[in-house]
Amino acid sequence: MEHVTNQILLRGSLVSLPQFSHENHSRKFYRFYLEVPRLSGTVDTLPVIAEESVLNAMDLSGGQMLTITGQVRSHNIRSDGRRHLLIFVYALSILCEEGEPLNEVVLEGPLCRDPTYRRTPLGREICDVMLAVPRAFNRADYLPCILWGRTALDASQCRTRDRLRICGRLQSRVYTKVTQTGSEERTAYEISALTAQLPEDMFQECTE
Repeated sequence: MEHVTNQILLRGSLVSLPQFSHENHSRKFYRFYLEVPRLSGTVDTLPVIAEESVLNAMDLSGGQMLTITGQVRSHNIRSDGRRHLLIFVYALSILCEEGEPLNEVVLEGPLCRDPTYRRTPLGREICDVMLAVPRAFNRADYLPCILWGRTALDASQCRTRDRLRICGRLQSRVYTKVTQTGSEERTAYEISALTAQLPEDMFQECTE
């Protein structure tokens, strides 16, 4: 069986019809958003990019919800003189089918910087890590991940180039950014880890 280092499975509702995004080597790509509710009732609104051929192959007879299998990707863009990391889902297949919402991510790769460990005002442990998940042609996707509880504490002992395997979900988070022209509402995308396999082959579970 092939060892998976980057895979996401989503099932949710289409927010709006796909819009043309870009063209690369005569291949056309389209962008849309998928709404995936959590058990808590919070809804993650996630960006998806799909090649035209994937959209054309969709079977629309199975229902109104979309099931997407693909990868979590990143892309660096320059705006206002600064680099911004765009996170999105690259769809490899799309099915129309009814069912329970799904948001399952598996990622594996080395840390590209040391973890950041902190506690919330209520004492909850959090650790932020950035994984460099390998892709074909010697490329990598740089993906921000959040670990919680005891797993956060264990991950905080890791260092740059240590390898982690994370299972969790892709989530959206709205925040306010203060700029020179005022306050702007922005959306961040990150992987919230449910389990993480650390370099010492420890396997810890954390609760949301």
